Amino acid sequence: MTIREIDERMTALEEEKRQDGLTEARAHEMEQEYAALCRACDSVTAHDNVFLARHRRRPKIDDYINALFTDFFVQRGDLLSKEDQSIFGGIALFHGIPVTVLGHRKGKNINENMKYNFGMPEPEGYRKALRMMKQAEKFGRPIITFIDTPGAYPGLEAEEHGQSNAIARNLAEMSALKTPIFSIVTGEGSSGGALAIGVANKVYMLEHAVYSVLSPEGFASILWKDSTRAAEACDLMKLTAQDLYRFGVIDGIIPEPACGAHHNPAAVYKAIDRMLVREFNAMKRMSPTDIAKARYEKFRNIDRLARK
Repeated sequence: MTIREIDERMTALEEEKRQDGLTEARAHEMEQEYAALCRACDSVTAHDNVFLARHRRRPKIDDYINALFTDFFVQRGDLLSKEDQSIFGGIALFHGIPVTVLGHRKGKNINENMKYNFGMPEPEGYRKALRMMKQAEKFGRPIITFIDTPGAYPGLEAEEHGQSNAIARNLAEMSALKTPIFSIVTGEGSSGGALAIGVANKVYMLEHAVYSVLSPEGFASILWKDSTRAAEACDLMKLTAQDLYRFGVIDGIIPEPACGAHHNPAAVYKAIDRMLVREFNAMKRMSPTDIAKARYEKFRNIDRLARK
């Protein structure tokens, strides 16, 4: 069975389990089948991870905000041009601590996908993100970013409005912010569109997320002039959480339920919560200057951090 077929069968079993009138015999039979499907998910390929990272039912940024934070207050606009809805964020409380939380917003259906530009920000979105982060630094709030984008929007208008400049400025400014930054790749993180909110003290990935210089389809189109070879490209790109942890690009992997976070989002929320509490406590002992210096050195020396 392909990963798509396994996922569809698991979803069907989950839906059947919620129905009334399920006999004990059928429930036992379903549990056995579900366990077998879970075991099949243990051997997913890099291309399977891309499928899971892009899954339409995968939790989105508003799900993470609702599950992990309280008293969320949304912030809008870049104070220069317009409101880019593909970046979503604001101020919230995390276990009573004021934080700034933001990330890419894709939407959960085709109408929301169109409204939020499939999670591909324009320059205004990155300027909005930087505005929120600079405000967080001013008031000493930790910053938490959720990365899930196929990349920055490559349209003509975005380029005319300074797309590359907006991304470059975010990279430079984030490297020097004197407040802790934690980034989590929850789905797909592609190109500068992901890195523009990913220059963090600690970078984590969900187990089935992917993080790379561009999409597998784009890689295959450039290398072989054939986007249908995306599956082959996935193996060459080393874009999985396991690969990137081994190379020292990320600091840790957040476990997911078998075959994806969408099969048990609550477990993922708990794992992220535990990770953030642990990292918050570690950062408390550092001065603002040391926090900025540690982040800068982390990215300057990333090529030396590969884990053998």
